[in-house]
Amino acid sequence: MEVGRAEKIIEKVFFISALSSILIVFFIIAFILKESIPALALGWNFFLGMRWYPPHSQFGIFPIVVSTFVVGIGALAIAASIGIPASIYLAEFSPGWLRNIIKPCVEMLVGIPSIVLGFFGLMVLVVFIRNSFGGYGECILAGWMILAIMTLPHVVSISEDSIRAVPKGYKEASLALGATHLQTTIRVILPNARSGILASLILGMGNAIGETMAVLMVIGNPNIPWIPSSVLEPVRVLTSTIVIEIGYAVWGSMHQHALFALGVVLFIIVAILNVITTAVIRKGVAGIG
Repeated sequence: MEVGRAEKIIEKVFFISALSSILIVFFIIAFILKESIPALALGWNFFLGMRWYPPHSQFGIFPIVVSTFVVGIGALAIAASIGIPASIYLAEFSPGWLRNIIKPCVEMLVGIPSIVLGFFGLMVLVVFIRNSFGGYGECILAGWMILAIMTLPHVVSISEDSIRAVPKGYKEASLALGATHLQTTIRVILPNARSGILASLILGMGNAIGETMAVLMVIGNPNIPWIPSSVLEPVRVLTSTIVIEIGYAVWGSMHQHALFALGVVLFIIVAILNVITTAVIRKGVAGIG
C-alpha cells in the first residue's frame, strides 16, 4: 500500500512539473501577445512598412525582417559549406582517434558564451574586415562569420549523427556491388541521411535568427534600418532592435508595443523553423525504419 501511494505521489509531482512548464510558456506567450496587439493592429503598415523610426512614430518592420533573414541565411550557408563536409569526413573517413578529438572540440563551441564570441568578433573580425575590405567593419559579413561559428556545432553534430545512423547494410550492399567508398557515401549514405542533415540546417537557421548578443556587437545597428545592398553595410535585425530600444521605450507607448510585436514575429519565425525541424526528423526516422 505504501509503495503504491508513493508511486501515485511521484506521478502527481511529475504531472504538476509538466503542467507548470506548459503554463509558464502559455503565460509568457499570452503576455507578449497582449502587449503587442496595438502594434499588430497597424496591419500592413507594420509588417510591410519600409521605415522604422520611433521618434516620428514610424514602425515599419519590413527592412528589419529582411535583414534578419539575410544575416541568418548567409551564416547558415557558411556553416553548411564547412559543417556538412566536416560531418561526412568524421562519419565516414576519419580514424576513430581523430574523430574523438575533433567532434568534442567542435561541440565545445556551444559552451562559449555568445558575448565572448561577440567580443572576439568586435575586436578581431570587425577590424580585419575594415582593414581588408573598407567600410566600418561592423556589417553583414561580420555577422555571417560570427553566427557561422555559433551554428557550426549544430550542423556538424546532428549531420554526423544522421550519417552514422544510416544502416550499415546499405553501405555493405553498395560496396559488395563494386562501388567505391566515396561513391557509396555520395549516392547511398547521404541520400538516406538527408532528413537529418536538413534538420540540422533548419535548426541552425533558427539558432542564427534568434541569436542576440553576438550579432548586436558586430552588425552595426544603424538608427534607421534599411534593406542592405552590400555585405559590407551595417544592418538591424529583430533581436538587436529589441535589445537596443527596450531600455528607453516608454511603457505603454506604441514604441513599446511595437518592440513586443517584434518579439512575436521572432517567436513565430523560430517556432515555424522548429516545427519544420521536428517534422523532417520524424520523416527521416520513419524513412529509415
